[in-house]
Amino acid sequence: MTVRRIVTPWASAALVLTALLAASCAGDKDNGSSPGASSPSATPHGYVEGAQEAAEQQSRLLLNDPGSGDSGVLDLVTGKMHKTAQVTGAVRLGTDGRFGYLHTSRGTHVLDSGAWMVNHGDHVHYYGAAVRDVGELPVDSRAQVRSDVAVTAVTDGGGRTVLYDRRKLEKGRIESSRTLPGAYTGAVVPYEEHLLAFADEGGTPRLVVLDREGERVASPDVECEEPRGDAVTRRGVILGCAGGALLVRAQGDAFTAEEIPYGRDVPAKERATAFRHRPGGDTLTAPAGDDAVWVLDVAERTWTRVETGPVVAANTAGEGSPLLVLETDGSLHGYDIATGERTARTKPLLTGGKRAGSAPVIEVDRSRAYVNDPEGKKVFEIDYNDGLRIARSFDLDVKPVLMAETGR
Repeated sequence: MTVRRIVTPWASAALVLTALLAASCAGDKDNGSSPGASSPSATPHGYVEGAQEAAEQQSRLLLNDPGSGDSGVLDLVTGKMHKTAQVTGAVRLGTDGRFGYLHTSRGTHVLDSGAWMVNHGDHVHYYGAAVRDVGELPVDSRAQVRSDVAVTAVTDGGGRTVLYDRRKLEKGRIESSRTLPGAYTGAVVPYEEHLLAFADEGGTPRLVVLDREGERVASPDVECEEPRGDAVTRRGVILGCAGGALLVRAQGDAFTAEEIPYGRDVPAKERATAFRHRPGGDTLTAPAGDDAVWVLDVAERTWTRVETGPVVAANTAGEGSPLLVLETDGSLHGYDIATGERTARTKPLLTGGKRAGSAPVIEVDRSRAYVNDPEGKKVFEIDYNDGLRIARSFDLDVKPVLMAETGR
């Protein structure tokens, strides 16, 4: 099914910004022949006020111990830890690639990691800046936060969504721009100068496309029973449903919504409800019950169920890399996605016994994976392309119960 794209005033501004960035990037390729390139007063391409541009990815780990409230940012380039404000009682830690969102019953604490990337299509810019605490979003622990370069959408447990100006967050200020009319099921996801949401109007939730004012510009004829889980990939947005997933893409001046069914009956407890993947990749993972993992290949539109041991966490870099599964034996296991065969295994990484569903996670970037050991106050860096070799380990003062990677 296809829906027409309608460009709103806010979208037009974003498109103009994109065009200016593209023009600036193009200017890089004329080897300084233009007057602007030779002028000492010209603003360098990629310049961001208050940040330093780097040639390599500036990855950082956001860490939090809900019990003590101890929090910090581990710089993976320098190995240094930056302490941040205490946040007690956090139940989740999310990130949009730069900001961390610590969800508590009192509100959601926003932490600027000071590391991010900007993808211009044919090249990427990496930035580093100071770590800082931004403030609190007035929503409870059930809130879901999704962002793009212009807007941050915060949906509370009742389906009410407030949009925040992303540029103000980057300057250390929390300022809402508007509240969307109505209520929506699940997270509202910014995508291609629009918002994707599920409207529950007395039946099965239906996908709707909103402009940045919250006005409905299209209602594709597609339903999604029990929507849970979403991920933005380079091929579009994946939205989890009881029967599989929807792939929503912007193509020219239209949006399309394509169903990717499991192809079998899947019990509720074995459905994919939370996706993990390498940012920029198009291979997603999700637990498939207690002893297996779903792998969704967005390019091929296929689901693969990999039988594993008892699952604590899973992730993959995709593109020929192994499926990484942290199991209740405390070890990280590597599996060949195509065959389901285990190809590698580390020594136990976790201190003490762990159960499926406990806090440890696997964060993945282009060359390394990171596993947190809360009780041991450690983070392990894994070279997943070298037989799961432990490349580094970080001894911490903070118990890293919650962890998320930024700068990717």
